[in-house]
Amino acid sequence: MKKVPFYAIMTSLAFMAVSCSSDDNDPEEVLEQEVITTMTITLTPSEGAAITLQSRDLDGDGPNVPEINVSGPLTPGETYTGTIVLLNETESPAEDITLEVTEKADEHQFFYGVSGGLDVTTEYTSFDSDQNPLGTAFSITTGEVSSGSVLFTLRHEPKKPNDGSLADAGGETDIAVSFDLSIE
Repeated sequence: MKKVPFYAIMTSLAFMAVSCSSDDNDPEEVLEQEVITTMTITLTPSEGAAITLQSRDLDGDGPNVPEINVSGPLTPGETYTGTIVLLNETESPAEDITLEVTEKADEHQFFYGVSGGLDVTTEYTSFDSDQNPLGTAFSITTGEVSSGSVLFTLRHEPKKPNDGSLADAGGETDIAVSFDLSIE
């Protein structure tokens, strides 16, 4: 076994102490992710009753699956005005997380993913201060009779601008809920 000189050990320890030191003068800010238990989407047609999509997950990552409800089918050839409300119902009264998302619009964006043959198109109608999409307000236009799903995903700190896809957005997902819809 080869002996390592004492000065080599001390030099190595001194180097490690300098290279691993933390700068207490500039602590890294830790931001807590919002707790979102409930997403309610209201789709209001030009005439007739609004359609409500809601997901409630009051136990978060607990054993119970989210309760997902859709109040009815969409009508063919209609444009709906959409709004999204996010709540933290673990607090009483419930905290409206939508307010924080809107206040920090440059750090958030909703994405809408249509699948399964559902004949709809979506368009952003709410934007951040740089005119990049936010998506708490949107429109959804229906086509022919069909069915499928729409995945609503809120990303925190996405790349802005982006090409509108989750793959290009980056950031972290705050909430993602898929709703099965039909056009009848």
